[in-house]
Amino acid sequence: MSRSDTAAPVAADGVEQTRAQWIRIVVVVFLPFASGYFLSYLYRALPSLIGDRVRHDLALDADVLGLVGAAYFLAFGLAQLPLGMMLDRFGPRRCQAVLLLIAASGAVVFGLGENAETLVIGRAMIGLGCAGGLMASLKAITLWFPQSRWPLVNGCLLGLGGLGALTATTPVEFLLGDVGLGWQELFFYIAAATVASALLIFLVVPEKPGSTAAIPFRELLGSLRQIYGRRYFWRIAPIAVLTMSTGMAIHAQWAGLWLKDVAGFEQAGVAVYLQTLSIALTVGFVAGGVVADVLTRRGVPLSMVMGGGVIGLLLAQGSIAMEVDPQAHWPWVLLGLSSNISALAFPLLCGRFDLKLAGRVNTALNVFVFIGVFATASGIGWVIDQYPRTALGGYASEGYQVGLLAIIAAELLAFIWFMVPDRGK
Repeated sequence: MSRSDTAAPVAADGVEQTRAQWIRIVVVVFLPFASGYFLSYLYRALPSLIGDRVRHDLALDADVLGLVGAAYFLAFGLAQLPLGMMLDRFGPRRCQAVLLLIAASGAVVFGLGENAETLVIGRAMIGLGCAGGLMASLKAITLWFPQSRWPLVNGCLLGLGGLGALTATTPVEFLLGDVGLGWQELFFYIAAATVASALLIFLVVPEKPGSTAAIPFRELLGSLRQIYGRRYFWRIAPIAVLTMSTGMAIHAQWAGLWLKDVAGFEQAGVAVYLQTLSIALTVGFVAGGVVADVLTRRGVPLSMVMGGGVIGLLLAQGSIAMEVDPQAHWPWVLLGLSSNISALAFPLLCGRFDLKLAGRVNTALNVFVFIGVFATASGIGWVIDQYPRTALGGYASEGYQVGLLAIIAAELLAFIWFMVPDRGK
C-alpha cells in the first residue's frame, strides 16, 4: 500500500491531521455549531405543529397565520448578506454566539404573544437570531475540513438540523398534549436552551488562525459584485432557491394544516405524519451528503447528483398537490428525503470561488432562499384565503392545490434552466 493510501486527512489549510485531532475538531467545532443549527430547525419547524393551536387560540386567518410563520424567513433572509460579510470579517464563532442570544430574546417575545403583531415581532427576532445557524456552520466547516469532505460534513450537519425538525413533531406534541405544556410556555424553555448553545459556541469553539481579517467595506461589496457577476451563480440559483424555499415552506408552515384540512387527521395523527416527514428529512440530509461523496469520487458530477434529487422532490410535491393518496406516508417520505438535495448548491458554488469568499458565497445564495420561503409561505396563505372556509372551519383543499401547483410550475422551469449545459464560469 502506497503512502498516499495511508496518509492522514488534510485540513482546509493543507495541514495533515491525526485521528485524535479530527475527533477533537468534531467535538469542539462541529458539535457546538450543530447545536445551534438543531435549534434553528426546531424553531423553523414548530409552526407546522402548533399552527392549529395558534389558529384556534388567536382566531387567525390563513394569510395572517402565513405571515406569522413567514416573518422568521423574511428576517432570516434579509440578514444573509450582512451576515456573510460579518462571518468573513469576524469569524463564525463570535457571530453565531451573538445571533443565538437574539433568537433567545425572540423566543421570549413569541412566548408572551397574545396577538398577531407580537407573534410577528417575536418570530422575526427568532429568524434574525437563527440566520447564522447554517451559514456560520458552513463557514466553520470550510475553515476546519478539507474541500473533498465538504458535501459529507455538510450532510451530517443538515442531518442534525433534521433532528431539530424531528423534535418538533411527536416529542413536542407529547409535551403539549400529554404533559399539558402551553405553546407559549414551550418557547421559554427553548429560549433557555438557545442561551446555552450560544455560551457553548463562544466558550468552547477555538478561533481558527486566519479566519478573521480587517476587510474594507468597499472590498466586501466588490466581492458581492464578483459573486453575482458569475454566470454559473445564476445557473444554480433559481432551482436551488425555489426547491429549498418550497420544501421549507411546506415543512415549516403548511404541512400540518394540510394534513388536518385535506387529509382529515386529528392533531395526534398530524404529529405522526410530521414525524415521518422529519425522519425522512433527517435521513435525506445525511444520505444526500453520503451519496454525493460516493458518486463524485466515482466521477459523477455533483450537479447531476443534485438534478436527480430534484426530480424526486418534484414528484413528491406533485403527489401532495394533486392529492394522489392524501393519507399515504410515501409522498411525505419522498418529500423529506429530497427536500434539501439542493443544498448541494452550496459546495457547488464554493468550489468555484476563493476559500476566503466562502461566507459571502453561501449567504449570497441563502438570502434568496429565505426571501423565497417568505414569499412562498405567505403566498400560499394568500391563495388559500381566496377560497371559503370549510364547514369545520378549516382551509379549502382547492386553495392548497392551486398554491402548490403554481410553485411546482416555476420549479420545473428553473430545473430546465439548471440542466442546460454549463458554458461559462
